[in-house]
Amino acid sequence: MANTRSAEKRIRITRKRTELNRRRKSEIKTYIKKFNLALENGNFDEAKELLKVIDKKLKRAAHKNVIHKNSASRKLSRLTKKLNNKLNEAV
Repeated sequence: MANTRSAEKRIRITRKRTELNRRRKSEIKTYIKKFNLALENGNFDEAKELLKVIDKKLKRAAHKNVIHKNSASRKLSRLTKKLNNKLNEAV
């Protein structure tokens, strides 16, 4: 248990930040699931739009130190590669 007011404040701030980070990560995961579903159904236009949103969300999360910069780049790269492979299969 915290002994000082400043330590108690840090605990409160940490709880708020943890919840915010959890929400951001969850939102990214939800968009990735929608992206995968769009790819499975063959909605390539929708998948492209979702990829743009995911890109923005990942970069924002990396900038805010919610996730690591390289992790964001890796996820985006893999999703882009998946989209391109599906587009090439369709052609």
